[in-house]
Amino acid sequence: MYQKNPVIGKGIDWIMVWLYVIIVTIGLLCIFSVEYRNNDNLVQSLLGFKKNYSKQLFYFGACLVLAIFILLTDSKLFTATANLSYLVGIILILATFVLGKEIKGSKSWIPLGFMNLQPVELCKIFTALALSKYLAMPETDFRKPKAQLIAAAIAFTPALFSILQGETGLALVYFAFLIPMYREGLPSGYLIAGISMSVLLVASLIFPTKTLLIAFAVIAVILIYYYRRQIRRNSRILFLIAGIWVFCSLFVGVGVPFVFKHVFKKYQADRIFSMVGVDNPFTDRSTADLGNAEEAKVKQRKSDQQNYNVKQSKIAIGSGGFMGKGFLKGTQTQGDFVPEQHTDFIFTSVGENFGFWGSSLLMLLYLGLLLRIVMIAERQRSTFSRVYAYAVAGIIFFHVAVNISVTIGLAPVIGITLPLMSYGGSSLLTFTILIFILIKLDADRQMVLR
Repeated sequence: MYQKNPVIGKGIDWIMVWLYVIIVTIGLLCIFSVEYRNNDNLVQSLLGFKKNYSKQLFYFGACLVLAIFILLTDSKLFTATANLSYLVGIILILATFVLGKEIKGSKSWIPLGFMNLQPVELCKIFTALALSKYLAMPETDFRKPKAQLIAAAIAFTPALFSILQGETGLALVYFAFLIPMYREGLPSGYLIAGISMSVLLVASLIFPTKTLLIAFAVIAVILIYYYRRQIRRNSRILFLIAGIWVFCSLFVGVGVPFVFKHVFKKYQADRIFSMVGVDNPFTDRSTADLGNAEEAKVKQRKSDQQNYNVKQSKIAIGSGGFMGKGFLKGTQTQGDFVPEQHTDFIFTSVGENFGFWGSSLLMLLYLGLLLRIVMIAERQRSTFSRVYAYAVAGIIFFHVAVNISVTIGLAPVIGITLPLMSYGGSSLLTFTILIFILIKLDADRQMVLR
């Protein structure tokens, strides 16, 4: 039976707690290795609140206090306030358009004095709760398109505002909410459609638009000819083929150019095209009046600038070898060669300091965390708790997969942090709240929450 005066340790999944503490501790060590120099006064640096590792240590302490508060909270509070908190999150995101502080070209931060709050980061918590609340409602029939559209609106509305703020990377994280929706019965056709669109997107990066449009038309004609007998008996097949042809043509001919011209920033688009080894066809040629040799030099210089972060990142990780150079002995790290190494590229310090074995150990810790979350999700009696658990797993998985792919050059640089490791109060606060709400819900898993 649920207790009105809960005991903090009762029902707590301590494996989750320890995984959280271990990963955060590794993150603190990595941030310390990035910033600490031999001539620094360690005590003064820690107490001065000027170094990033001292700030992160303070954030960690504040997060632990908040975690205890969450564990002492009534689980019913999360269901009761889910919709209200989501509304507050949307209002905070909208407030950034008026009160926001621009950092690195993105006006998505609200200055609080001691830290900068990024509402779109924090809104992942509120979105997970609101989506869980909606899918747990007895009247929600997720097999119907209306319920699926409402769930998609809940999940992706913050992402739309994030794009308007210039935070395309964080907007992409909201696709992680497709995982809990798929677990709750989202038709596999949506997944197939998503994969197909991804293939179309990659094809549009590699091949010229005109070539693809001609190919789509040829394929449509061939399909119509091949199914001509079936079409005579059922005209819907013709409309299906024509509809797919129109969609693919509009996606490649209109959708992709619009996204790369008006959604992605120029440097983001250039990085994406540079990964497939082609020039960005959606940008103006500013060097048309130059000679071929000079134009080639300008292009090469721009390409070097765009890929500098990733190149230095791969050098740092590769230099670690199997065993690593040792803590505080990384030449790339100590020489400040990797930009944003304490935030988006924190994984490079793991690779250089601790090598392949250290990187593998960190990946195993993340894998253990994700598997534990899935196990917790499947033992819940409440749909609310199960959906929320899968939402947390999806968010963490997306962050880890994309962040590490960026650092090793498998994905364009889109500014996504490594969970619990990257420096930043908003990021650490968000993942702490996400994880400890889950731990609290799991501790009260005998309750049926709606």
